[in-house]
Amino acid sequence: MKLSEGLSARLDKIKCRYAELGELLSRPEVISDQNLFKTCSKEHSEIEPVTECYDTYLGHKREYEDCAALLEGEKDPEMRDMLKDELETLKDTLERDVEEIRIALLPRDPNEDNNVIMEIRAGAGGDEAALFGTELMKMYRHYADRNRWKVEDINMNFTELGGAKELVFMVTGKGAWGKLKFESGVHRVQRVPETESQGRIHTSTVTVAVLPEAEDVEVNINETDLKIDTYRSGGAGGQHVNKTESAIRITHLPTGIVVECQDERSQIKNREKAMKVLRSRLYDFYRSQADKEYAETRRAQVGTGDRSERIRTYNFPQGRVTDHRIGLTLYSLDRFMLGDMDEMVAALQLALRNKLLESIGD
Repeated sequence: MKLSEGLSARLDKIKCRYAELGELLSRPEVISDQNLFKTCSKEHSEIEPVTECYDTYLGHKREYEDCAALLEGEKDPEMRDMLKDELETLKDTLERDVEEIRIALLPRDPNEDNNVIMEIRAGAGGDEAALFGTELMKMYRHYADRNRWKVEDINMNFTELGGAKELVFMVTGKGAWGKLKFESGVHRVQRVPETESQGRIHTSTVTVAVLPEAEDVEVNINETDLKIDTYRSGGAGGQHVNKTESAIRITHLPTGIVVECQDERSQIKNREKAMKVLRSRLYDFYRSQADKEYAETRRAQVGTGDRSERIRTYNFPQGRVTDHRIGLTLYSLDRFMLGDMDEMVAALQLALRNKLLESIGD
C-alpha cells in the first residue's frame, strides 16, 4: 500500500522535472528552438503518465490519512464502522495506485512505434515446412488486416510447390513491433501432410525473425561498403522477368550481410526496399553486438530450426496452438490461422510486463 522511501524520492524528482519541463515549454526561446522544443516535449510526454499516477496516489493517500485521523477521534460505534469500511476501500485503492505507478515506471521499448520487417524460412521438414511457412505468412497478413496495418512484400522466394524458401515483408502501422516482436523463434507444426498416404502425423519447423525497421539516423551506411549486383527476377511475374535485370542483391562488405529484392519491376524501387531491409539488419547486428556476438544473438532469436527448439506448436489434428514460453494453449487453431491472435499476444505482453516488474522490484 505504501511506497518505499527510495521510490517516493524518485517519484518526487520526476514530479519536479515534469513541472520544470512544463515551464520550459512555455518559454518563447524554447518554442523558437525546434530541436530543444522537440526534446523537451518528448521527455515531458514520457514522464507524464508516471506523474499522473503519482498525483492520483498522493490524493488517495491524503484521503486515507484524513480518514484514519477521524477514526482515531471518533467515539460513535456506527461512525467508526463506516470509517473502517472507508479505510479498507482506500487501502485497496492505494494498492492499485502503487501497481499502476510501477507499471508506468517500466522502461519503454525504444522500438515500440517502429514498423517491422519479418523474415520467414523453412526449417526441418522439407516441403511440408516450406508450405507451412507460406501459411504463417498468410496468418500474419490476416493479423495485419485486423490491426489495419499495411503489408509490403520485399523478397518472396517460393518453392515449386508454393512453399517458403525465404519470405521477407514489411509490416507498417501503429503498434506493429509491440505485438509482432513475440513471433521471433521456431514455430513447430504437427499435422498429416497432403502427400502422406498412410495418415501419419509429421512434425516440421519454420523460423521467423522479426526486426524493427531502423530509421536513417540510427544506422549510417557507407556506400563504399556496399557491393550491389543486379540480375533477372525469377518465378512468375510477367514477361519483364526474363528481359530486364530489375532484381537487386546488396552485400554489406564489413559484416557480410546480404539482402535481395526482386518484388518490383523497377530496379530503383527494389534497391530502396533492399536498403530498408539492410538498414534494419545492420541495426539489429550492431545493437546485439553490445552484449554478444551477432551469430549467437540470431541463433537465440530463431534457433537452428530443429524440431526440439520451438516457441510455439501448431497441432492440427487436435486443433490447438500452444505457446511454450508462457504455457498457454488455445483450442482455436482454425481462427488463429485466420489472424485471431489477440488473446495469445495479450498473454505474451502481460507475461513480459510481469517479468519486468519482478526484475525492478519496488
